[in-house]
Amino acid sequence: MKSLIDEPAYRNAPRGFASREQLGLRYRLREASQRIPFVPARRLNLVFNFAEALWYLSGRDDLDFIGYYAPSIRKYSADGTRLTGTAYGRALFGGNGRPVQWPTLVRQLREDPDSKRCVLQIFDADELAIAGNPDVSCTLGLQFMLREGALHGVGFMRANDAYRGMTSDVFSFTLIQEMFARELGAELGSYTHLVGSVHLYDPDYQRAREVLADPAVHETVLPRFPEMPVGDNWPWVRQVLEYEEALRQNRIRLEPDTEVLGLPEYWAQVLLMFEVYRRVRRQEQVDGELMAALSPLYRALVEQKWPQTVSSGTPVGS
Repeated sequence: MKSLIDEPAYRNAPRGFASREQLGLRYRLREASQRIPFVPARRLNLVFNFAEALWYLSGRDDLDFIGYYAPSIRKYSADGTRLTGTAYGRALFGGNGRPVQWPTLVRQLREDPDSKRCVLQIFDADELAIAGNPDVSCTLGLQFMLREGALHGVGFMRANDAYRGMTSDVFSFTLIQEMFARELGAELGSYTHLVGSVHLYDPDYQRAREVLADPAVHETVLPRFPEMPVGDNWPWVRQVLEYEEALRQNRIRLEPDTEVLGLPEYWAQVLLMFEVYRRVRRQEQVDGELMAALSPLYRALVEQKWPQTVSSGTPVGS
């Protein structure tokens, strides 16, 4: 973001939205599991990050799921009920006649570990043929390469919003990469992010400056993000999706003791955050007992995102 603020290569307004732009961005995470920026001023919405990644893994394209966590995303739906370009899970797991790619690529790497063909295609050329399409995929595809026992990932994007979209995209893509690695029984390697047009829209300019002014930007020793359990995580993900739907529809209420869920701690913590969000959305009190059950890292991120709700116990809207 700093280069976009200080030295944008271009000032333009695609579709009427004024922005600063640079072309051909590339950066690399040495450890794909360390996928989030620990900058308090950013007020990262970790609940949305996990929800979006799970929405992709579910293969769904409906607004009922993702619109609950990001109401503003509804404006990108042409029919008011579903998303086309943004619903990357539909591309990965089939939908509207598209092939189911995931099992084919798992088999590809098992049969030929040195393969360079493990590409999950997301962008569909037909998206550009729809006049006035409000939801064209920003992501072209993901490539996974198994090298010396570690699964490395590369994300290819035609465009990426440096302030709003990049953190959640990298979160989802690296979590998908981690799911893939666990299914293969491989270590998790690096992740490289490649973007054709990286941009910062003018309304986010001041907020981006505030993020860059946070001293945490310069920290070199950072908290470790939790890693997924070893082994195939698909059975756990399916259970998490069932609990997520029940929480979203307010059919259940989770208590801090999650042992009864029968899930690994990694996934139980995700559900606890969904319970926090359920209470935030319904303006219920997020009590100290629930917050204490979160891992220190997740608790800190939740407190940064909804400080009034979780620090004073006073329920407020999201």
